[in-house]
Amino acid sequence: MLPQTARGPRRDGIFALWMTVRVAQDLFAEPPPAERAHRRRVVALSHRLSSLMVPAPLKRALAAAMADLEGGDQLAAAQALSQLVAPAREGAGPDAGDALAQAARAAKTALRRA
Repeated sequence: MLPQTARGPRRDGIFALWMTVRVAQDLFAEPPPAERAHRRRVVALSHRLSSLMVPAPLKRALAAAMADLEGGDQLAAAQALSQLVAPAREGAGPDAGDALAQAARAAKTALRRA
């Protein structure tokens, strides 16, 4: 989706979502990342997100997701992904919302298996 989107807030929103999903999905890796490494990734993500032009509703949702991701908890990461679906549809388009919904479903499935 990223290469097909014109530059601007929508593209920055898609990029922000992609980076956030990657950090959340890393919590479901086997073995999970070390706590210190995860904290560093969340701080780096927060720093990178601050420089992007993201639509306001999506920016608020990403801030809430960052708070959930800071703890390094799989349940909180799955919840953060689920809560990003609607703002992603609004701020980055229906395709981004659908992709995020798929990531949230995968995270919930991984939780059930654990």
